[in-house]
Amino acid sequence: MSQVSFLLVDDLEENLISLEALLRREGLNLLKARSGDHALELLLEHDVALALIDVQMPGLNGFELAELMRGNERTRRVPIIFVTAGNTSDSRWRFQGYEAGAVDFIQKPIEPDVLRSKAEVFFELYRQRQQIAAQRDQLQIHAQALKDADRRKDEFLATLAHELRTPLAPLRNGLDLLQRNPHGEKAGDIRNMMDRQLVHLVRLIDDLLDVSRVSQGKIELRKEPVRIDEIVRSATEASRPLIDGAGHRLTIDMTETSLWVDGDEIRLSQAVSNLLNNAAKYTPAGGQITLGVRVDANRAVISVTDTGVGIPDNMQASVFQLFTQIDDHLQRSQGGLGIGLALVRQLVEMHGGSVDAFSAGPGAGSRFTIKLPLVPAPARTHGPDQSVVPAPSFRPLKVLVVDDNPIIADTLGMMLEDIGHEFEAVHDGREALDAARHYHPDVILLDIGLPGMNGYEVCKAFRGEAEFQDTPIIAQTGWGQDRDKELATEAGFSFHLTKPIPLEQLQKVFSTLST
Repeated sequence: MSQVSFLLVDDLEENLISLEALLRREGLNLLKARSGDHALELLLEHDVALALIDVQMPGLNGFELAELMRGNERTRRVPIIFVTAGNTSDSRWRFQGYEAGAVDFIQKPIEPDVLRSKAEVFFELYRQRQQIAAQRDQLQIHAQALKDADRRKDEFLATLAHELRTPLAPLRNGLDLLQRNPHGEKAGDIRNMMDRQLVHLVRLIDDLLDVSRVSQGKIELRKEPVRIDEIVRSATEASRPLIDGAGHRLTIDMTETSLWVDGDEIRLSQAVSNLLNNAAKYTPAGGQITLGVRVDANRAVISVTDTGVGIPDNMQASVFQLFTQIDDHLQRSQGGLGIGLALVRQLVEMHGGSVDAFSAGPGAGSRFTIKLPLVPAPARTHGPDQSVVPAPSFRPLKVLVVDDNPIIADTLGMMLEDIGHEFEAVHDGREALDAARHYHPDVILLDIGLPGMNGYEVCKAFRGEAEFQDTPIIAQTGWGQDRDKELATEAGFSFHLTKPIPLEQLQKVFSTLST
């Protein structure tokens, strides 16, 4: 597969160098232009997957360049993200940007993980488009099918931009409220709301990456005999906030509880939870959702039935396709990227099962059914020793936090202090070694995406010194795919944590190190 090309446009060379350092990765070709005119030349020479354009440039500014791109057949569909130090909260300014063709904005100074997460989406999306194009050449796909795929891509880009911004709005509002009145009577409710929105944002990104990983065969299932009722319990716990928030009634109908399948409990619970979430989103407030479990010809049958808006006849065969959303339902749904049902089908088929959908039509509700092969119940084993074990003693640790983003470094430090440890922060990989020699940390919390000397290189340098050969080094990074974890292990990291790191996860890791 050919390289993916991104276009970086900025009149300042140092800004281009910074963007290039942050985005550099295997398979990505970075084109650089210091003027709008040069950018147009590159756009006509290359197939560009994403254009990152500075707004304030002499001569042809960013908005004018975008408008020229929209007027050219070759370049009008290139996604544009404006990079600016201007006031992106100004609605008139943002409207001008969207009118010029932007799908999003990035505020200067740039947060590296925000930039990389956005770039990863367009990188993967372009790779998928390349795969579709290759299949078209081989199978001579009908022209109408290509138009439909292109339309879905455009709808997905628009939906993606909307869905990623939606949870950010209440997070911004909640932060503003807490800054004005941090100890007000609603402070607890505001924090809970912000936590829910952050979980929602992380789930959107995780779902998108999960689809990509499953499609490329990069998800490895951890199969073992698992009870269906445990899958149901875990799935309903995950979906309960969305169901209760819409005022729905959830009924669970299990004819038998001792049913076993050979599977990955986390992934199967994720599939059932996605069906419950789908039912909750497409059912008007106060609806009825039923989760049923029965046996049919040595298969477990898990069904989720709702009293929602239903599925048109012409859509029932395509609801499991990636990026598909039912047009008439877009105004009624509570958001989504059109990937949840595609992920359900992929995960279920990886377990040797099947999933289908049925609806009597618009307004008649829907029923989604998962079928999984049953396995015999495992032989009983003796339970764990119930004798009382003394709680391990806790000792505070000295932690060196290495992250080029001071905000991330400081907030991680605050979390460490909150769970009883102390920290020192540095923001450059090249300075980390000197800092460690003076600080003598018990643990090193190290970012991967550092400018100049990246985290892998820093970790290898630590392991090359006798003092730090056995020091626990924890990777904390926005790169969380399986290959990223393999690279971290090869470089000498002891643990790999994916940003944003929940406090509970940080506490769990450090509890194993501080005893």
